[in-house]
Amino acid sequence: MVIIKIRLSLLFMLWSVTTVSAQINNIEDQQQVVQEAIKKAYKASVRILGYDTVKQRQNSAQFSGVVVTDNGYILTVAHAIQPGKTYKVFFPDGKEAFAVALGRMGLREMQTRPDMGLIKITTPGNWPAASMGWSYNLQENQPCLSIAYPESLNQLQPTVRYGRISKIINQWGFIESTCKMEVGDSGGPLFDLEGRVIGLHSRCTEPENENFEVPVDMFRKYWEALNIPEDYTSIPDSTDWTKADTLQHVAETELADKPDNIAAALSPGLLHYCIKTESKVNGILQNAVGTIFDVNGSSYIIGKNSLTGDNPVVYWEQQPIKAGIVKRDTANDLVLLSLNSKLKTGISIKQLNENLKSQVIYPGKFLISPLPHPLIPKESIMGSRQFNLQRRFSAGYLGAPANFREGKIILGRLQPNSPAAIAGLRSGDNLTTINGVILTRPEDYGAQLTQYNPGDTINIKFIRTDSVMSIIAILGHQPQGNHPADKFDGGKSIRSDGFKQVFAHDPILKPQECGGPVFGIDGRFYGINIARFSRTAVLVIPPEILSPFITEALNQ
Repeated sequence: MVIIKIRLSLLFMLWSVTTVSAQINNIEDQQQVVQEAIKKAYKASVRILGYDTVKQRQNSAQFSGVVVTDNGYILTVAHAIQPGKTYKVFFPDGKEAFAVALGRMGLREMQTRPDMGLIKITTPGNWPAASMGWSYNLQENQPCLSIAYPESLNQLQPTVRYGRISKIINQWGFIESTCKMEVGDSGGPLFDLEGRVIGLHSRCTEPENENFEVPVDMFRKYWEALNIPEDYTSIPDSTDWTKADTLQHVAETELADKPDNIAAALSPGLLHYCIKTESKVNGILQNAVGTIFDVNGSSYIIGKNSLTGDNPVVYWEQQPIKAGIVKRDTANDLVLLSLNSKLKTGISIKQLNENLKSQVIYPGKFLISPLPHPLIPKESIMGSRQFNLQRRFSAGYLGAPANFREGKIILGRLQPNSPAAIAGLRSGDNLTTINGVILTRPEDYGAQLTQYNPGDTINIKFIRTDSVMSIIAILGHQPQGNHPADKFDGGKSIRSDGFKQVFAHDPILKPQECGGPVFGIDGRFYGINIARFSRTAVLVIPPEILSPFITEALNQ
């Protein structure tokens, strides 16, 4: 078993407002409570998109929601729906259903506040549902869970995030939490540690710990009004629920005491499995993190290939050591470095190979990402099962959207100052080849572009007013979006996707802090942080990819 003996340093301040034990005195019990809450809540957390039943295709961006009754009532947010419109609902277990939007309360003059929407499944069935909790009796620093569907990951199953209630009600009427959200999470549920809905994701600001939730009690207050398929232009005066109902509920509930903080010192040994790396990439000095492995008594480092130049140096106990490049794996963005000196530490490859099949990747495990001194280790929660992630955001950028008309790929409006515009392409050009590859289908265009990196040069042939022409374009980086979720501190990794096998977790990790190891609270090694993918997700390459990479590299 690949287990590194450590003493725990996680500060997970967990307590419940009802039946969970008032004192949860060890981290293993806390992890168990979180996993049990996820089991209750996960099955009812759904992915939703607008759907044209005549043309049988998606006609809106995806968003999230939560089923709260077995006959299919779904809580979501106003800014994602339109009353009377048809939606398709996807459950984590693969079930699908059609639904219709009912009431919507999101006033334009209030920037869509209070941002409440209700959807009802119309497909006959008995549906997985989560219980509605109570938001009135929340406490600051109370732990909470998000289970929702970030659009950027585009996965059929949701990702889990862990956080705390930072404000019970802010000046806009929202709960504030540290459960990170981004585009696509809108309408997704916030749960307490009994798996009950306490809020719905509405919006976020640039700081990662500022996330705003619609209190679930608001849905109780306006339940009857929301059942009417109306786009409200004012908030109804009459309500069918009062604060007294919640006060009565609180009176009947035994509130748990806040447990002692868990802040045991982290074993120094755990920190010694990561190391600072430094090299020049395209003439720019680049810092990153590497993970130390012990292979038959010799020390090797695995790091992030795109952050590693040709003459890397690692820093061990603040002393520089020259490293040699053994192998690069561009598909997984990995690089294997060799050292002439022995570091007297490292993850054993023998142990790793013996226990690969014993790894269990399931949302809810607490994780630690150590970083080289003096950086502070990062805490997180395992947010997903393993998945593959196609290359999209890391590909070179041309800035020329296209339409498929009469069997031709016709350019639409070019992005201003994009590589396509600079190269001389125009709206209406009929593209025929990229680097000699003939484009005959709509998917050919995107498939060709995603093969190339920022900075690559491509030759494009096209037809303009019956003349065959060609240009050379130099691809750029994908532009940053304007949504607050795209502007978090440090941003995403330049190489952030295109991986065969990864899982997601939610530490606040900067791109240059990727490359280091990820451990469970029992010291089990779960892989290497390979990319800061988005505001909500850091991606981890598991041992199943790392072990053959090392073995093949050293046997060549």
